[in-house]
Amino acid sequence: MYIFKAAVVGAGTMGGEIAQVISWSGLPVVLKDIDKEFLERGMNAARAVYRRRVDRGKMTPAEAEGKLALITPTLDYKDIADADLVIEAVPERMEVKKKVFAELDKVCQSTAILASNTSALSISEMASATGRPDRVVGIHFFYPASAMRLVEVIAGKQTSAETMDTAVEFVEGLRKIPVRVKECAGFLVNRVLLAAMRQALLFHEETGEKPPDIDAVIKDGGGVPMGPFTLADTLGLDIVLEVCRTLQAAYGARFAPTPALEQLVAAKKLGAKTGQGFYQYSG
Repeated sequence: MYIFKAAVVGAGTMGGEIAQVISWSGLPVVLKDIDKEFLERGMNAARAVYRRRVDRGKMTPAEAEGKLALITPTLDYKDIADADLVIEAVPERMEVKKKVFAELDKVCQSTAILASNTSALSISEMASATGRPDRVVGIHFFYPASAMRLVEVIAGKQTSAETMDTAVEFVEGLRKIPVRVKECAGFLVNRVLLAAMRQALLFHEETGEKPPDIDAVIKDGGGVPMGPFTLADTLGLDIVLEVCRTLQAAYGARFAPTPALEQLVAAKKLGAKTGQGFYQYSG
């Protein structure tokens, strides 16, 4: 199946990054949300990626505007009715995702593939909210999607081979590296990532070492683009907490969220998006 038009539902920073990646490949993409503020945030995320590329001399302003014009922001589901593939990027809560999938199933053409950008939740359970479980798949990008090349492609229990093959080809067309993953809590990467992140958080709590110092050591010595505390703040501590709870339910106490993480989320200090998390932000 060939993808002529894509859509992303959920226009936070991650949704904007995914839309940018799709537009960079030359494919038209609709960015959908129910909130004007989030929609603008998603467009700003895409715009910022192109601005950085212009600043670095990798493309001209005209080329950047041409790519950005491939992204159509909308508040209306009707604008994604003819999309061939729709990627859901809403908050990491199953009840929210199932509601979105039920809406997509009603609105989208019968041949459309419905995908989730979930980092840990069951593809099969989301598919149960639709009448097309064979056409539901996980396509999980990593933040920042504009830079990270790996993408997990996850099959639910009823995902067809054709859907998996189309999803893999779609990811390859974005100049990313797809890895096929069987459905399980956390899939492949987040089972490794969250285990490592949790150890860093525990080390901070047990020793009193400051997040910037831990981040610096891990970034400099581990060959990663950012340390675990910066990454957690960037992803959103509420999202990190939800993923920890999902993995804890599946695999036990070794994934239990740390007290500091729970306290920050309870205090609505969710990281960069609220101005404070493990770090403080301004502007």
